[in-house]
Amino acid sequence: AAPPRPRLWRAGVGGPEGSPGQVKVAPGGPHRLARQVERNGLDATEVEMTDAAIDLIISDYTREAGVRNLEREIGKVLRKVTTKLDTKKSEGPLKVDTADIKDYLGRPKFQNEVAERTSVPGVATGLAVTGTGGDVLFIEASAIDGEAGALTLTGQLGDVMKESAQIALSYVRSRRDLLGVDKELSDKRIHVHVPAGAIPKDGPSAGVTMVTAITSLLTGRPVRNTVGMTGEVTLQGKVLPIGGVKQKVLAAHRAGLKEVILPKRNEADLDDLPESVRQEMVFHLASDVKEVLEIALEPRIAVAEEPLSVVS
Repeated sequence: AAPPRPRLWRAGVGGPEGSPGQVKVAPGGPHRLARQVERNGLDATEVEMTDAAIDLIISDYTREAGVRNLEREIGKVLRKVTTKLDTKKSEGPLKVDTADIKDYLGRPKFQNEVAERTSVPGVATGLAVTGTGGDVLFIEASAIDGEAGALTLTGQLGDVMKESAQIALSYVRSRRDLLGVDKELSDKRIHVHVPAGAIPKDGPSAGVTMVTAITSLLTGRPVRNTVGMTGEVTLQGKVLPIGGVKQKVLAAHRAGLKEVILPKRNEADLDDLPESVRQEMVFHLASDVKEVLEIALEPRIAVAEEPLSVVS
């Protein structure tokens, strides 16, 4: 039988609702996870795995792979903990924290991609809800030769996300003077891609990310690598509320993002976040996409004018 929930929390294979390292477990999940503790001959009084350690395993070793892979990685840690306990007399539980994970599991399988991906104009970091909680979602935009003004979409996007991309491009083109976009570039065919093409994607929350990626491309201003965002946008540039705020913010926190842009009308959802996450992150509440762009994009690079030569 599975240990009672407090024992599971202590063993690091579960967690109270809302904890940053919380694992969303499918039916039967607690039994599979608790089984790793039992299979390795351990008792919850002998090992203590922190929420932060679980968080690191999810972000760097399993990502979206789900409970089975998480259980497998926890099992690897516990087997090495068992060996350590057998060769060393220890009073009290052996604590497993973030600093120990690399020793137990080796090099991370996944690296923090945000800084690398957003280093060039045209890539923005969105936030999405997945079958296993939340995750970051990169949206890429590029300008290509082809039918002028056309839009190409790739990445297995559903109808709602396709409409969001159309609205985003129309918004940017209709305000190109205000936004300072390159007119010649904006008249080219625009290609919007959401990587992980094998995974179908849909939902009404990627609008602000698409506007940001396209504006970044057409102004040459990269997106700040500390910022993630979510929210739908109208043709007038109004930012509409979305669902899944808690899962999305926890995903941003796991990915190392320091700031999250949310719709103003989702302000009340911040109350559902763990206090530790609220203290570590900065939240920007936007009602208009112009506010999103002001926060998300790197400042314009001022070009020094050549001094006028005076001919006497």
